[in-house]
Amino acid sequence: MSFQSLGLAPALLRALSEQGYQTPTPIQQAAIPLVLEGHDLLAGAQTGTGKTAAFGLPLLQHLSDRPNPGRRPRALVLTPTRELAVQVHESLRGYGKHLRVPSTTIYGGVGMGNQLDALRRGVDLVIACPGRLIDHIERRSVDLSGIELLVLDEADRMLDMGFLPSIRRILARLPKQRQTLLFSATFAEPIRQLALEFMRQPREVMVAPRNTVAETIAHRVHPVDSGRKRALLLHLLAADTRVQTLVFARTKHGSDRLAQFLEKAGVRAAAIHGNKSQNQRQRALAEFKAGKVKVLVATDIAARGIDIDQLPRVINYDLPMVAEDYVHRIGRTGRNGASGQAISLVAQEDARLLRQIVRLLGRDMDIQEVEGFAPATPIRWGEGAPGKARAAGGADAPRKPAGHRGRRPQGKAPRHAHAGAPGGHRPPRPQPPRHGATPQA
Repeated sequence: MSFQSLGLAPALLRALSEQGYQTPTPIQQAAIPLVLEGHDLLAGAQTGTGKTAAFGLPLLQHLSDRPNPGRRPRALVLTPTRELAVQVHESLRGYGKHLRVPSTTIYGGVGMGNQLDALRRGVDLVIACPGRLIDHIERRSVDLSGIELLVLDEADRMLDMGFLPSIRRILARLPKQRQTLLFSATFAEPIRQLALEFMRQPREVMVAPRNTVAETIAHRVHPVDSGRKRALLLHLLAADTRVQTLVFARTKHGSDRLAQFLEKAGVRAAAIHGNKSQNQRQRALAEFKAGKVKVLVATDIAARGIDIDQLPRVINYDLPMVAEDYVHRIGRTGRNGASGQAISLVAQEDARLLRQIVRLLGRDMDIQEVEGFAPATPIRWGEGAPGKARAAGGADAPRKPAGHRGRRPQGKAPRHAHAGAPGGHRPPRPQPPRHGATPQA
């Protein structure tokens, strides 16, 4: 299938061709015709499959087909983070480069002056974070009564971040007669309940099973005492200093401390989290994308806007408190058929979280003790080990010296247990497009 067959306007096809995009991804093939037909849409696909283009291309076509008689915005895209708002805006500007669709972003952490100026001049499209948009609503600096098309991007994350009251306040300002699109990497039941509240007979598209990840990602667990996680992280990074690595920490302060530790050890690192100013976050992300910074330490929330092709490695310094967040984290690697590594540093207190993640994914994890970093007391995994275990060193580590006895995680599960997946089956393998590049924003 080609983009021409989806019914897109020549100006959009021209922009896609100039950017080297030839073949739509499965979510784009499924979603774009439904959006162009005017349906409300509940759409899910794993991270990196091209959701932004799936809603952005028909959104731009809708706006260009109907000239704006006034200054009120006609389309609104809500995102959970500033980084994602900026990323979506950049992508849509690229797709709409041959169209006249004035747009702006609205998010916190920066002054309101430029945002106010753009709204006064008049825009067709607003990409916004809920909190700052509420500020503009209260100041009466934005009029949402002309919105024809609403998009909720990463809706699951907005709910996780507590934006539901803000979303409801925003929805109360929108016309009831509108088209609504809800895009998300995962669909928990609260998402479906929310969709029933404000969508009209939505069509549903799910191009991958819930909470699945790319089969090209290798999942590895390194057991370690919590007090030695920093040293083990440095050891892993030192093995190949050329590999760009995204490291996840649980807290903002923890991210800062870890980045500072790595810098002192001679590793070019930066931290990105909610306490950083927007300029600091954008600079850190730009330097990471350019390869000037080799390690980016991030919290779950701040990482939602990180979109980097061919990121080879993600390391979970801290496991996420919610198993679904593991899917979002590692979705930054193993994209478009490329291989990727998802490495987790797991101490005894993390064993329960790891079991939840393995149950969610329904797949093994390769447990490898790294020589010199094995925990003083073997980790008690509880009911069912979370995968297959190997002695200290593992396949990629130096061989053990003679006489060394590697410790092995304890557990009574079968060697190739599938962690409680129904019937022991793995999720189906997602099929990438066969020919041509595809827009992955």
